[in-house]
Amino acid sequence: QVQLVESGGGSVQAGGSLRLSCAASGRTFIGTAMGWFRQHPGKERETVAAISWNGGRTYYADSVKGRFTISRDNAKNTVYLQMNSLKPEDTAVYYCAADRRPYYSGQSSFEYWGQGTQVTVSS
Repeated sequence: QVQLVESGGGSVQAGGSLRLSCAASGRTFIGTAMGWFRQHPGKERETVAAISWNGGRTYYADSVKGRFTISRDNAKNTVYLQMNSLKPEDTAVYYCAADRRPYYSGQSSFEYWGQGTQVTVSS
């Protein structure tokens, strides 16, 4: 059974940092892109960041560029999201997902999703 399990969420004050981790089990995702997404209450899920199968290409939403960094450790089947200079508008449920493809090209090709982890940033 394929599972993606996020961890590292929590509450932090504005300007603080959090590091999210997503551990995959059940199969290896070495050949596929991975991504982090978030959903604010009442809004559609949006892409936060994505990373190609070998880490060579990354994508960031404009709202997080320069503050968030996505990385992966294929040996550990784990992807990370380092979040710095957090803002109240970063408050959301964050999801990890695995793509069918080796490079990010949009949400529609992501086939495996984690259960989500809450990130709350207070002002």
